[in-house]
Amino acid sequence: PYRRQRQMCIRDRLCPSEIAFRRFLPALRKCEQFQYIGVATASVNEWFGKENKNDEKQKKVILKEQEKAKMFTDNYGGKVFQSYSEMIKDSSIDAIYIPLPPALHFKWASEALKNGKHVLVEKPATTNLSNTEELIRLAGKNNLALHENYMFSFHKQLHEIKKIIDSGELGIVRLYRIDFGFPMRKAGDFRYVKELGGGALLDCGGYTIKYASQLLGGDVRIRCSSLGYNEKIDVDLYGSATLENEKGEVAQVSFGMDNSYRCNLDVWGSEGSLFTGRVLTAPVGYEPMCLIKTAEGEKNIKLSEDDTFAKSLSYFAKCIANKEIRERTYEDIKIQAMLVAVSYTHLTLPTIR
Repeated sequence: PYRRQRQMCIRDRLCPSEIAFRRFLPALRKCEQFQYIGVATASVNEWFGKENKNDEKQKKVILKEQEKAKMFTDNYGGKVFQSYSEMIKDSSIDAIYIPLPPALHFKWASEALKNGKHVLVEKPATTNLSNTEELIRLAGKNNLALHENYMFSFHKQLHEIKKIIDSGELGIVRLYRIDFGFPMRKAGDFRYVKELGGGALLDCGGYTIKYASQLLGGDVRIRCSSLGYNEKIDVDLYGSATLENEKGEVAQVSFGMDNSYRCNLDVWGSEGSLFTGRVLTAPVGYEPMCLIKTAEGEKNIKLSEDDTFAKSLSYFAKCIANKEIRERTYEDIKIQAMLVAVSYTHLTLPTIR
């Protein structure tokens, strides 16, 4: 339904991207609507900006990134673009995938949209509401797809869980509880670097807010929020929030990136409860389980496995082909950005030293 669809991954300081190599390209092979063309590495100017001295140290950094990019061509073919700008301005390319650190999403997504490219961007779309609204404006103006890659949203298990809830087996839902956290990552990870858009709310917190808003519906709002802020690294490490819709249904979410691992959904109803783990991060081939407790006893139910990245790519293709889906996606992205923005304004800030 549209001309040859070209797809490539770009990356900046952490280029080429691990998620692009490990998850994106295997999923892309399953999506017939797209043809992979290549990977871009940052030029010296794009990497170092005003600090560009074009010295041997900087040249070594760029060379190392080019060596990483060679893994892409060795395993998946395609070419290596020597700068992001070269790739974005290439007339044979119709769409790009951007797995950059969050603070760099706006710059390169906006450049891509201005150059007529459809954009699949990793979450969060940007680090603030005004930049997200500008991306949506650019995409709409140029009739282009803009898709934020919260791929867990496409997993079959979410539909199966919703079916159980809607069946009435749990009675009237009194509370949704969503937790997502993981241990501290290695030094230098962008999640812990303020200048790269680090922070728990923008990272794992975004997942929980996204799922809570899907469960509660379009009239969801943030009631309160709290973030645990670390002065040493200048980012929030953990947090929580309460969301509510106009019917009075409530979701409590908690998240953190210096925590023991959790990825749970707990639904508490008037007649029973449902619990499941890996609700936001189930990998390909993993079969989730959910535990249902009622007055009649307990039962474990096997949920479906799924490939959420492949399904997110297929949805991206639909966004490109269908204006109505594109516009609905713009609205979804804006709602998510608004909820995260309000979470910042409603918060209290305990400080970690």
